[in-house]
Amino acid sequence: MGDYKGVRVCCFMLVMLLVSCTNGEDPYRFYTWNVTYGDIYPLGVKQQGILINGQFPGPQIESVTNENLIVNVFNSLDQPFLVSWNGVQQRRNSWQDGVDGTNCPIPPGGNFTYTLQVKDQIGSYFYFPSLALHKAAGGYGGFRIFSRSVIPVPFPPPAADYTILAGDWYKKSHTDLKAILDSGKDLPFPDGLLINGRGANGYTFFVDQGKTCRFRISNVGITTSINFRIQGHKLLLVEVEGTHTLQNTYDSLDIHLGQSYSVLVTANQPAKDYYIVASTRFTSKVLATTAILHYSNSAGTVSGPSPGGPTTQIDWSLEQARSIRRNLTASGPRPNPQGSYHYGLINTTHTIRLASSAFIINGKKRYAVNSVSFIPADTPLKLADYFNISGVFSLGSIPDGPTGGGPHLQTSILAAGFRGYAEIVFENPEDTVQSWHIDGHNFFVVGMDGGQWTPASRLTYNLRDTISRCTVQVYPKSWTAVYMPLDNVGMWNVRSENWARQYLGQQFYLRVFSAANSWRDENPIPRNALLCGRAVGRRYRSKND
Repeated sequence: MGDYKGVRVCCFMLVMLLVSCTNGEDPYRFYTWNVTYGDIYPLGVKQQGILINGQFPGPQIESVTNENLIVNVFNSLDQPFLVSWNGVQQRRNSWQDGVDGTNCPIPPGGNFTYTLQVKDQIGSYFYFPSLALHKAAGGYGGFRIFSRSVIPVPFPPPAADYTILAGDWYKKSHTDLKAILDSGKDLPFPDGLLINGRGANGYTFFVDQGKTCRFRISNVGITTSINFRIQGHKLLLVEVEGTHTLQNTYDSLDIHLGQSYSVLVTANQPAKDYYIVASTRFTSKVLATTAILHYSNSAGTVSGPSPGGPTTQIDWSLEQARSIRRNLTASGPRPNPQGSYHYGLINTTHTIRLASSAFIINGKKRYAVNSVSFIPADTPLKLADYFNISGVFSLGSIPDGPTGGGPHLQTSILAAGFRGYAEIVFENPEDTVQSWHIDGHNFFVVGMDGGQWTPASRLTYNLRDTISRCTVQVYPKSWTAVYMPLDNVGMWNVRSENWARQYLGQQFYLRVFSAANSWRDENPIPRNALLCGRAVGRRYRSKND
């Protein structure tokens, strides 16, 4: 069977290469992943982790703007599995998004080949397993999209380019954590933090004296914000989730769940080793972990305590978030300056207010958006929509603003028209920091503040040079407003990046619809699409038939 799989993959690669060469398409890159369990010891005790090709974290994906990526995933676990791509927009192609609202899970012993194109994107991202609590066992990895050689980048090429995947970690297995949530309880406090899958001082980054290195840092945890810093060194922020930033210098950076930042660090200190530190934010108990920044001509090891950072200060974090601005003169994935898109001069077509909440429903803890707590359907919503299967979901099953009504369970879908321009306000009446992600889109973070959002809050919006990104924080008892072009047809997951909240209902799907039903607006269903639930046995055609 293994030989057959290998022949099948090789034949597929050969066909794609021939198509690429003859049609003049953008280049292809090919990845073959085997997802397995394996023993890991991130906090010093043996655990069962989710590995990709025997690695934790998984292998890094490297690509260039517009390239096509063929990722063939073999599921050798004893559970269904999916991979999603945090921040990769899947232009016209939510078929490849890898969440349970768009894709049937890859069954144990099965495989699925993702066909992605990193269309008009640059930047630093990560991939992760999207089902159940798999993310708490690993299965994640870095995802870089480099600029094309003809596009200027607003800083010199770094001497080295490193990925840092940091986040909270539990000693309990992902199945035990899922059982806790299924029982109606919340997750306990994490047991520690990891940097690239390892505990304190478990990972070393090498630098040369006087050289500048790039660090791409993502918070891949499931429950807590972190603060990132490097002993004795400044962080020059250059990119946030695909947007080149004004190059401000920071002593440390708050990185909330699901977010990615890119900084330049110059090795301009005395030659020795220094602590790289990640610590929890807004928690009564502070967890921290360290890695090592090692000068190649180091004269000594790290010594003394690691540098402290901010702990529970919200105003400090809010002011830092407001200071992160877009570089208006730098090119993005295209040669035109980022500032040529005047997001603040476009009239919004409608306002969506999303209020989070926590409830007890049927005796169990649940989380909700506008009083609706999401429950998965028996069929991926994208397939139900394509095959017009009734009874799976209904449009308008979540209101576009808080109603004050009682909480209820629902497979919630919000309808939106293609080429609209939405104002979305995330409202957080609770006393914890929240982090929100929208698949398939970037949005402009025009405002955030404490208290209740009102129409008068628009007077405080930054309509000139705010950052564009795909994951944003909402501080306790505060609001965050974004402007988002509805320029990507498909079925898109809108979710809390706190994985307990996401699993227990704080998510929904945004259906961006084009009445033209044209392949110019949305790719056809893939020929290798897995069918499950009520879609089993359905027939479909694609442009390749």
